[in-house]
Amino acid sequence: MTVDLGWLVPLPVVLPLFAAGLALALWRHGRAQGAISVVALTLSLAASVALLVASDSEPLVLDVGGWAAPVGISLVADRLSALMLTVSFAVTLSVLVYSLAQGVADGDAETPVAIFHPTYLVLTAGVANAFLSGDLFNLFVGFEILLAASYVLITLGGTGERIRAGTIYVIVSLMSSMLFLLAVALIYAATGTVNLAQLALRLPELDPGVQMTLQLMLLIAFGIKAAIFPMSAWLPDSYPTAPAPVTAVFAGLLTKVGVYAIIRTQTLLFPGGAVDDLLLGAALATMVVGILGAVAQNDIKRLVSFTLVSHIGYMLFGIALSSELGLGSAIFYVAHHITVQTALFLVVGLMERRGGSTSLDRLGGLARIAPVLAVLFFIPAMNLAGIPPMSGFLGKLGLIQAGVAAGSVAAMTLVVASVATSLLTLYAIVKAWNKAFWQPAPVEPEAVRLPGGMVGPAAALVGLGLTLTVVAGPLFGFTERAAAQLRDPSQYISAVLPDGRRGEGESADVAEEAP
Repeated sequence: MTVDLGWLVPLPVVLPLFAAGLALALWRHGRAQGAISVVALTLSLAASVALLVASDSEPLVLDVGGWAAPVGISLVADRLSALMLTVSFAVTLSVLVYSLAQGVADGDAETPVAIFHPTYLVLTAGVANAFLSGDLFNLFVGFEILLAASYVLITLGGTGERIRAGTIYVIVSLMSSMLFLLAVALIYAATGTVNLAQLALRLPELDPGVQMTLQLMLLIAFGIKAAIFPMSAWLPDSYPTAPAPVTAVFAGLLTKVGVYAIIRTQTLLFPGGAVDDLLLGAALATMVVGILGAVAQNDIKRLVSFTLVSHIGYMLFGIALSSELGLGSAIFYVAHHITVQTALFLVVGLMERRGGSTSLDRLGGLARIAPVLAVLFFIPAMNLAGIPPMSGFLGKLGLIQAGVAAGSVAAMTLVVASVATSLLTLYAIVKAWNKAFWQPAPVEPEAVRLPGGMVGPAAALVGLGLTLTVVAGPLFGFTERAAAQLRDPSQYISAVLPDGRRGEGESADVAEEAP
């Protein structure tokens, strides 16, 4: 007897939204808001883990409101989306606990509780909706939900610097959203549908030039959101100004939603590798420009922000290869990077609190006065640099093997660039490590106790990064199965659209009738 687990699919979206409304109603009760938020994200994480296990056999689909696709909106949990959900809720829960401890220590001066909790929960719901969406317009809605919440979070505290950075972030995000919405409108005009499974059947019927135009529009929109060069200049100026928990979740998670959208659309809607060379060029430029920017920085937040841009190039490298090993390694690297980058930003927040600055010229001697902090920084920093046998090394090794197997000049150029970028990442991180922890401090910082409630979640994420190394074998197996599922979308299409309601032959008539 088969048990229907489709009811689990909407929980990662519904639970945070319901909790956001409840937290908003209890805006005068900060502790109650915190408790509601923790419970909601914990339950969402549990639902995501259940989906991760259940989706390994076949995609789980829920038609919202009982309206069957393609008329209604479908939420789909396959291997890729379930993995992204699980990792995202693990990091958002950790960041939430960190922020609660920071709020207690600061008297909520930096993060107004009445605003923070409902907005943060809406952000997580938007991320989950984007990962689960089986509908192109609903994917747009997911992006807009998380972006609307991020506009509020990035300007918390209302300082001039945060307002300026938030303005840049808002303008860039609106530009990408307008382009995305225009692409959705044109796709609907050409095919008569926005259901992803039905689009996979109808888009190949279009003129190749039209397909290429639509593909490039989506790529540019998602490339801005993912901070792919030359559309990445906004990120290092925007993220470092926000409160530490906000910076951590933005850096670790939000750009990966853009990467996820690229993976989903390139494999499901536009298979065949028509723009693979373009993606390889963008991956190369993103790696090189990002890491050169990191090397030039003397502020640790900006340094880590530039490494974030650089390492998006690794993910794009795997996507561009289009092979099962390349895609599987890219998915593995996304999961690794969400965890490690978030942990690193949380630790940098602790460094700023203990040392009183993020400038490497003002920091110093932290290894002597905060040895635990030195360990917490060293582990994810080395993981980010790809030191064996950590998960960062394993992910990069998989990408390099996929590049060598491809054998083209472009792929081999990316292999060399990947190694060089990893070495430069190590150089930048070691420079920061030496200045912040080992060089004498120019001015002895005030003795500030680091709250255990902040150290604990940061340590938990550092430990999760190490856990990815321990379970790298099974995790790589899972991501390769996810890649195989992406390269053969028939299972996804059949789960969303049984044969009786595919309507393959309707696309031409709909396109002719479209205004």
